[in-house]
Amino acid sequence: MPTDCLFHDDSYLKTCEARVFTITEQGGVVLDRTVFYATSGGQPGDTGTLTTTTGVTVPILTAVYTDAAKSEIAHVPARDSPPLEVGDQVTLTIDWNARYARMRMHTALHLLSAALPYAVTGGSVGESESRLDFDIPEAGLDKDAITAKVNAMIAGNAAVFSRWISDQELEANPGLVKTMSVKPPIGTGRVRLIEIAGLDLQPCGGTHVRKIGEIGAVRVTQIEKKGKLNRRVRLALV
Repeated sequence: MPTDCLFHDDSYLKTCEARVFTITEQGGVVLDRTVFYATSGGQPGDTGTLTTTTGVTVPILTAVYTDAAKSEIAHVPARDSPPLEVGDQVTLTIDWNARYARMRMHTALHLLSAALPYAVTGGSVGESESRLDFDIPEAGLDKDAITAKVNAMIAGNAAVFSRWISDQELEANPGLVKTMSVKPPIGTGRVRLIEIAGLDLQPCGGTHVRKIGEIGAVRVTQIEKKGKLNRRVRLALV
């Protein structure tokens, strides 16, 4: 059964009510709906808790997709947690501080990809520092210049929107996809786009801030050479 991923429509939701749909062989708790972001696109899954109507609390270490189409999410409980049963009603609560930091960082990485218009070969979203890898030939990348460019974008405080397009629309517009190694999941019939008004538009299932001014100041901390054409750019919140 597909999980209703509430974070796709509202990244700011911290809690919701849900029902246990099934328990996976690995012990993951699949719910009918969730506010927990599942590990994907370089962004870690959320941590938090599930609390039953009787007050039993189950710590959740992460959330993961159970299928290639990314339609079902399993919540991974801490070892030796109290067991849950199919049909249990639970209240979900995410670790908001970690989530919000990743929202700021993930949106900042979209700006970094706009500042450096090269194909992206990899990336990772952290809570204070993140990175993108770019397919760039020998080129003089300047940390201070990139920092200034991204911070100038942030100062404009552009709005961030999400919308859905069909698989066919994405296939007809391949230029929307910036990542070389990770492609948006195709097969559910629709693909989510993240638009930063006037600055960037690309497929993304991650969580983002509503206005880029929420990111705050950032700084390029390091540029590493990772092969003949690969450059790793590390970005940190200041």
